[in-house]
Amino acid sequence: MKLFGSKKLIVFMLAFIFFIALMGFTSARVYKFSWPEKFMKDSVSFTQSLFYKPASSIAGFFGEIRNLRVIYEENKVLKATTAQYARDRVRLNYLEDENKSLKSNLNFTERQKNANNYTFRYAEATAQSPDPFNNSITINLGEKDGIVANMAVMTEKGLVGRIISTSAFYSNVQLISDLNAKETATKAIAATTMDNGKLTNSFGMIESYDAKTGMLQMTKIPPANKLKKGDMVITSGIGGVYPRGIIIGTVDRVGVGEFGITHVAQVKPAANLKQLKDVFIVEVPKS
Repeated sequence: MKLFGSKKLIVFMLAFIFFIALMGFTSARVYKFSWPEKFMKDSVSFTQSLFYKPASSIAGFFGEIRNLRVIYEENKVLKATTAQYARDRVRLNYLEDENKSLKSNLNFTERQKNANNYTFRYAEATAQSPDPFNNSITINLGEKDGIVANMAVMTEKGLVGRIISTSAFYSNVQLISDLNAKETATKAIAATTMDNGKLTNSFGMIESYDAKTGMLQMTKIPPANKLKKGDMVITSGIGGVYPRGIIIGTVDRVGVGEFGITHVAQVKPAANLKQLKDVFIVEVPKS
């Protein structure tokens, strides 16, 4: 039995060697395969395809996973970069606006120094009253900075109000939009006008503000004072609260007063009273 088994093994090995030799001999040919070659080639190719397709699919699947991970990481970096760019752009815009504001404020103080012998204390509005019957703002200068009641407050455009109360670090400013002729607590503003940059002899009192029109009401104007639209209205300095020469606004319309004795005028405020950020407290030198 062992001998018989050994003979079968020898025969199988010889047949296998012959088959390999036959494959090697025929592989060098350039003409058609023989049918045994075709059979073996098809069998081997079919077997390879059974393993290649799943392996290729699995490799492709894991390749797609790697690609998705790379895309996810790139997307995350891109989002972070975009967010950082947006933050930097906002900060840049803020710094540009702040730089413009500082330049404008510097130019304003230089112009005012040349025009008046006043000291202008820069302050920021930290709060604005939402009450329509209490038009006031809070600024970040107080008693420690030498701020006292009745100091005039303005922007680079014009007058906005006066200090009405102070604490150590903050002060409250009553806006000119809070003026009311019927309220004794609101002090009227003595005013005069300028025509084409030249001071006139006109006189009037800024006594109230019309919230509907956004106009200040200038009253008690003598009929002889020929105000006209476009004339600049400034403080006259009479009364001791508002120093002379601060711009209030421009004349928008002139009419006859209630009893026909004096004239009245609507004055458009020079300063934006609804959006206040940077202001100046006017300090008049003691005589």
